[in-house]
Amino acid sequence: MVIANPEKATISSRSFELSVTSGYDRYSVEHGEWTLSSVFQPVFSLSHMRAVGYEGLLRAHDMLDRVVSPLDVFGQAARVGEALQVDRLSQALHLENFKMLGAQTEWLFLNVHPGALTEPYHAAALLANLKRLKIEPRRVVLEVLEQRAEDIERLAEAVQQFREHGFLIALDDFGAGHSNIERIWQLDPDLVKLDRVMLSHAGHNVHAATARSSKQRRNMEAVLSGIVSLLHEAGKLVLIEGVETEHEAQLALASGADFVQGFFFARPHPGLADSVHAQTVISELTERYRMQTEARERRVATRLQPYVRAFERAAERLAAGEPLEEVCWNFLALDNAARCFLLDQNGRQAGRNVVLRADRAAHEARFLPLVDAQGANWLRRPYFREALGDPERVHVTKPYLSINEALPCVTLSVETRVGGKRCVLCGDIDWIAPDDDE
Repeated sequence: MVIANPEKATISSRSFELSVTSGYDRYSVEHGEWTLSSVFQPVFSLSHMRAVGYEGLLRAHDMLDRVVSPLDVFGQAARVGEALQVDRLSQALHLENFKMLGAQTEWLFLNVHPGALTEPYHAAALLANLKRLKIEPRRVVLEVLEQRAEDIERLAEAVQQFREHGFLIALDDFGAGHSNIERIWQLDPDLVKLDRVMLSHAGHNVHAATARSSKQRRNMEAVLSGIVSLLHEAGKLVLIEGVETEHEAQLALASGADFVQGFFFARPHPGLADSVHAQTVISELTERYRMQTEARERRVATRLQPYVRAFERAAERLAAGEPLEEVCWNFLALDNAARCFLLDQNGRQAGRNVVLRADRAAHEARFLPLVDAQGANWLRRPYFREALGDPERVHVTKPYLSINEALPCVTLSVETRVGGKRCVLCGDIDWIAPDDDE
């Protein structure tokens, strides 16, 4: 993409009218029968506990000063073939008002139509307006809107050129429509905005009294955290948008997301965010999260105590020369204890799983091909590596999906010796969250 001459592409500030709205100076512009203006919704860093950016949002009123939805503005523009022109106009308007906003170091998040990136004239207009307003490109985050791009390679090339100019790139509405994991590799954004639909699924509370819906909700919460972790592994910062309730804010905090945006923290506004209010809200949210996390950890530790004691005794008896099938009985007699198994120093399983209760066989019948684990290699599992790395104590994994039955599981492991050889004794617990963890 060759960017056109920026001096010929700029929209003159004389196209805009400066007025005072809600006590704030800001620019507006006439477009047909509508008056367009800007508001800014803050983007907060949960760690810094302050606004680190502002997303420019379009506001419109008709000749009778009635509110017009931005969707209607862009929808009408698309119907008459003016989508790119209105997109460019809104960008210029947001830049003018961002300059008036007085932000010192924060980013400006700009929604951009893919065509505004790939068309040289529109790209030049953006650069020209930045130059005129003396806003450095590094302070602008271009949000690539979620929609089908006919030529994704051309869009990726344009995105790279904007990045070379200093812009940051955000992929908007990830998890909805056409924005999927493939777009991450194609566009290589600096930041990914998770669509609100992912947060609403994770926080869904309809019919929560049933075990099935509770399990589904926990699964969605885990999926949200997993997606954030995956994006971090891919080198992307993560912003969760559409946070409207405290429960959703807690989910966003627990997921490990870097940034949040939504009515719970601040509504769109013509001026800067209230820094004192923001710090208070995020501090209180973080403190409640700390208290809830510590309480949950105490409940888990109490719940695990009988399993750990029985497992320690099993390891002592095993090291004393008693058979594996006998030493595990006390552990397996506990509710939700699933199986015991022994690994050699290379992670290979010696013998079959030891299962005490007869009902386990019927429970595992649906996964019959996986029941016989003799000779299986569990070298990759954290419980094996941690036991060998720290042989002085029993290790407890975080809940994970067991391959035996595709159910949540926690594994205990401890290094021991059998016949003079180094081994790792393991015990699985079906991990069904109790009601007080809901």
